[in-house]
Amino acid sequence: MTNRSYDPLTKDNAAVILVDHQVNLMTGVRDYETGELKHNVVALARAAKALGLPIVATSTARDTLWGPTFPELVEALDGIEIIDRSTVNAYDDPRVAAAIEATGRKKLIFAGISLEVCAGFPAMTAVAKGHDAYIAVDASGTFSRTKHDVNLLRLQQAGVVLSDYATLMVEVLKDNGAPEAAAVYDALDMPWAKLVGQIVAAYAK
Repeated sequence: MTNRSYDPLTKDNAAVILVDHQVNLMTGVRDYETGELKHNVVALARAAKALGLPIVATSTARDTLWGPTFPELVEALDGIEIIDRSTVNAYDDPRVAAAIEATGRKKLIFAGISLEVCAGFPAMTAVAKGHDAYIAVDASGTFSRTKHDVNLLRLQQAGVVLSDYATLMVEVLKDNGAPEAAAVYDALDMPWAKLVGQIVAAYAK
């Protein structure tokens, strides 16, 4: 039976978990263009900061396998520590798990490279621990269309909510009259929305 209840994301119940957006992993992504994926991840991080959401960021085997977090995201995180680990599942690292739990948030928004491992494994673990887990699919990436498609099915079967980065952040925003609304939309960097805003401003003169 379909669950028809709706408990929305808010500034008080949500946190963002960014997993393994690393240079060497980015080179293998095949379901998104590199520039688009970078844009989406940075926009998610910037919008989360504008909303005051806790952000936990992690990398894996930074110095031996997958390289550093890509520079544009490091800049967007603006000093937030990126916890480097060796475990495949980020939630298996005690420091990452402690950082997630320290947010005190029930609803966890994950994004990672790869979608099925770096985002998917900790998201499924979060569900098993009693959290509500979400994945921003377009701020994640993987290495083939098959991996993308079959693992979206697996994640849904495990109870993970799938969405896109902008919808998740706008859900948290909730009110277009909120003081942070302009900063959030600026962070989301949606060209069509900027165009609409320019047209409205022109007509208002």
